[in-house]
Amino acid sequence: MENSEYLEMFIEESKEHIQSLNNQILVLENEPENMATIGGEIFRSAHTLKGMSATMGFKDLANLTHKMENVLDAVRNDQLKINSDIIDVIFQAVDQLEGMVLDIADGGNGFSDVGDLVKALQAIEDKEEPIKSNKQSATATSQNLNSTNSNAIHFGQLDQFELAVLDQSDENGFNNLEVKVKLNQNCLLKAARVYMVFEVLEQIGEVIKADPSVQELEEENFELEFHVLLVTKDTPEEVKQKILKVSEIEEVTASVFEQKIEQKDLDSQAENNNEQADNNQQTKQGENKSKTTKAVGGKTIRVNIDRLDGLMNLFEELVIDRGRLEQISGNLKNAELQETVERMSRISGGDLQNIILNMRMVPVEQVFNRFPRMVRQLSKDLNKKINLEIVGAETELDRTVIDEIGDPLVHLIRNALDHGVETPEIRKTNGKDEVGRLLLKAYHSGNHVFIEISDDGAGINREKVISKAISNRVISEEEATQLTDKKVNQLIMSSGFSTADKISDISGRGVGLDVVKNTIESLGGTITIESKEGKGSLFSIQLPLTLSIISVLLVEVEKEKYAVPLSSIIETAIINKSEILNAHNKKVIDFRGKVVPLIDLKQVFEVPSDQQNDEFYSIVIIRKGDKMAGLVVDSFIGQQEIVLKSLGDYLGNVFAISGATILGDGQVALIVDTNTLIN
Repeated sequence: MENSEYLEMFIEESKEHIQSLNNQILVLENEPENMATIGGEIFRSAHTLKGMSATMGFKDLANLTHKMENVLDAVRNDQLKINSDIIDVIFQAVDQLEGMVLDIADGGNGFSDVGDLVKALQAIEDKEEPIKSNKQSATATSQNLNSTNSNAIHFGQLDQFELAVLDQSDENGFNNLEVKVKLNQNCLLKAARVYMVFEVLEQIGEVIKADPSVQELEEENFELEFHVLLVTKDTPEEVKQKILKVSEIEEVTASVFEQKIEQKDLDSQAENNNEQADNNQQTKQGENKSKTTKAVGGKTIRVNIDRLDGLMNLFEELVIDRGRLEQISGNLKNAELQETVERMSRISGGDLQNIILNMRMVPVEQVFNRFPRMVRQLSKDLNKKINLEIVGAETELDRTVIDEIGDPLVHLIRNALDHGVETPEIRKTNGKDEVGRLLLKAYHSGNHVFIEISDDGAGINREKVISKAISNRVISEEEATQLTDKKVNQLIMSSGFSTADKISDISGRGVGLDVVKNTIESLGGTITIESKEGKGSLFSIQLPLTLSIISVLLVEVEKEKYAVPLSSIIETAIINKSEILNAHNKKVIDFRGKVVPLIDLKQVFEVPSDQQNDEFYSIVIIRKGDKMAGLVVDSFIGQQEIVLKSLGDYLGNVFAISGATILGDGQVALIVDTNTLIN
């Protein structure tokens, strides 16, 4: 494809516009009289997506968006009343658009049979009085652009900075010119022509203001004409001739800009315009304020994720070498070397590490965005009324965690709607509001992010869970009598466990919450459940901020070194051999009134040893949820930040080992998977 160099940008921006459509259409459904919504974000996103698709040559994408845009235009112009059925069809179109964009991202051509959807959208148009579709807005725009003669151009009220630039250019002998450019009727790539015109203008001077704004011009959100306020040393005729050298330009008008004349025209126009036109003018002034072609973007840039991954890999190597330098410095005891290494450690371990890790952080909003649509559809499928609240969507997580957390959250939300929230009839009978409440919340706490899914539904039925657990042989009847409510709640995350009376497509066709639990634990996180029968349930997920660099306690077993993640450690202890007890053929200790089993890492990892047992044992107490264990090691080395490296496909999965790291002295330390050991 000729436009292949722009393909990645097209895909990313298309995804953003599709997400914007999803979000704003939901707002429109809840606030059907909110014309600002349909006239703003929704229509702009659809219009921009259509223009981008046509420019890139994706005809099916452009055609479907165009037809959807017609319906949105009819709503915007009060010629069509929005309702749930129309929203459903529009959402189907958005889903189809998303599928086509994903196909393009996977190397496809975006081809799709959109005939049925186009017919459905056309039928929506035909139910009401005939609408003028895009032509109406085109006419309105054209009238706005041509409200004055060719030499009286309205840029809106200039701000102090723009006025100062014009005054200074007058003093320095420059010409302040107002330029009107009209493209040919058959021009296909309007944005490309605008770009070429601005290239010419920037070679001969500086653009102070554009109408429509630069962003609108880039998005092809205009008809055939645009206006520019230019500071240059060229004469109006010279500017005109240079612009006419660009192909597909029908007409160019350039004249000296008179500030007083423009202000007079503005006052006159303000008196004659109706209230709606006045509001539109204010909106346009707000968008155009202080914009020039040299300062279009904000303070953010798009960076390919592969580059960030490459940067992270280099930084991980730096962390390894930093540890090596610290060890060498400690051995040599050279004051200057130690001072330099300490400074380097502060910089790389503090500011640099935070900057690089923050670059990889993305808001959980990227995951949360999909849920309003999902909840809307599920509530219709289940004949339930649900009010979804999202709090803390700006909370940031490492990209690697974001990529993995989406599916578990989908399953938990489906589970809450299917098994948790009751039908409106049952809720009324129980004295509740017929509209169920589902809260999705994210927040930081220490070095962790917490994501909570709570509902005000029926909660977890203790007797039903225990009965199912006994029938599945998860627990015995004797054990069931001793279980606390908290432990009963944890039972629903047992493998294959489900209290559903019948299998449904909503919450996983019998696939229990064990899949969710395993995924979260593989990310170094934990999940807990709180529930009150008849009141609702709360699922709380605790996740590490990042998976790349973690804090560990280094321990030694014989001559081998192991790293135990600090996030799973309660404390360390040295106990006497006489304190070790035996229970059910296992070694245990009494830790603060609780029986804690001991796990000897020598035996687990089959470390060769000729030594006899010592009188004292070094113990690392670890925890996973309510379960605890004590790891028996030879000695503690100390706390350290290490880089987590995968073992690779060659070694595959090694029992109770989640990865490895390279220490400062060049030795490899294996990272202990404490969750597996406790299981």
